[in-house]
Amino acid sequence: MTTAHELNWVKSSYSGSENDNCVEVAVRPTAVHIRDSKDQRIRPIAVTPTAWAAFTALAAQEAPHG
Repeated sequence: MTTAHELNWVKSSYSGSENDNCVEVAVRPTAVHIRDSKDQRIRPIAVTPTAWAAFTALAAQEAPHG
C-alpha cells in the first residue's frame, strides 16, 4: 500500500502562490489520490482514474467563463 508520503503531490497552477485553499493530487496507475493542501494530516481520498477524468471533465464544463 502506498502512503501519502510516498506519492508525488501536485497542485494546480491555477492555485496561485499565496497558499490559497486548494487540493493536491497524486496520480498513480490505479488511483488518483486527492488531499487538502492546507491540512495534510487529513487522510487523502482515492478515486479511479476513470472517475477522476469524469470529474475534471465536468468541472471544466461547469467552470465560469470570464
